[in-house]
Amino acid sequence: MRRDSIFYALFQQSPSLLFELLKTPPANAQNYRFDSVAVKEPKFEIDGVFLPPETEVPGVVYFCEVQFQRDEQLYERLFGESFLYFYRNRERFSDWCAVVIYPSRSIEQSKTVPYQDLLEGDRVQRVYLDRLGDLDQLSLEVGLMILTTTPEDQASEAARSLLARSLQELQPERSRAIMEMITTIMVYKFTNLSRREIEAMLGLNLQETRVYQEAKAEGEQIGEQRGRQEGRQEGRQEGRQEGRQEGRQEGERSLILRLLNRQLGILPDPVTAQINELSIAQLEALGEALLDFATLADLEAWLENLSK
Repeated sequence: MRRDSIFYALFQQSPSLLFELLKTPPANAQNYRFDSVAVKEPKFEIDGVFLPPETEVPGVVYFCEVQFQRDEQLYERLFGESFLYFYRNRERFSDWCAVVIYPSRSIEQSKTVPYQDLLEGDRVQRVYLDRLGDLDQLSLEVGLMILTTTPEDQASEAARSLLARSLQELQPERSRAIMEMITTIMVYKFTNLSRREIEAMLGLNLQETRVYQEAKAEGEQIGEQRGRQEGRQEGRQEGRQEGRQEGRQEGERSLILRLLNRQLGILPDPVTAQINELSIAQLEALGEALLDFATLADLEAWLENLSK
C-alpha cells in the first residue's frame, strides 16, 4: 500500500496538518506550504518539505519522512539530505526541524547511536500513529492517517465513522475531498475489491451524495449561463438551443475534469485534450465509469477503448 503518497496528498491539501502532530508547532503553522525539493551535488530528492512563508526570512524549515517499512539507514539518509539542503539554503532559514511518522515504534531503525543526540533533542520529532489515541477524538485529517494503519477487520467501521463526521463537520467542498481520500485509502487497503465494491462497503454512492449533486448543479448552472449568453449573441432560437446544448456539454465536461483531478491528481494535457473532445453522451458515460478508476492508467485505458 502506497501510504506515503496518501500522506503527501493530505499534506498538499492541508499543510498545517503536520503541525497537529507536534507538541510545539510554530505560531505561523497556517502559513506554511508543502513542497518537494531537489538537492544537487550529489542530487537528493526530498519529498516532504514544509517551507515557511517567503515574507518571513529567515524562517524555520520542516522536513517530513513517512516511514511504514523498516529502513536501517533511514536516519543516515534523512539527516544527510536535510543537512545538505539546509547548507545550500542557509540564507533562507534560521533553523530546521525533522518529523518522522511511523505506524508504530517497532518499525523504527534499530541502530541509532550516531544520531542519539539529535533524536533526543527538540529538532527531531518522531510520531507513532498507534499512540495518538482514539480515532473519534482526533481531527479528521489525522484520522485519515490512522485509517491507513487500521486492520482490515476494523477499517470499514472506522472509514464509515470518518465519512459521517466529514458530512456533519465540513463544508461541501472540503467534505467531498475527505470522502474521496477515504475511498482511495480503502481501495489501496482492499486491493481485491473494485472502487464500486469499496463504495458499497462504505454505504457510499458518490453520485447520490449531497456534495456531488451540489458540484453537478454548479457545473450545470455554469453551462446554462454560458448557453444563454451564446444564444443571445446569435439572436435566433436556433442559436439559443445550440448555445444551451454547448453550455450543458461544457458544464458536464467541467464537472468531470474536476472530479478526475481530485480523484487521480492533475491530468496530463494530452488526456485533458481527449476529454475535451468527448460528446455529451461520452461525457455522461465517463461520469459513470470514473468511480471505478484507481489510477491514471485506468482512465487512459477507458479512453483508448472508447476510440476503438
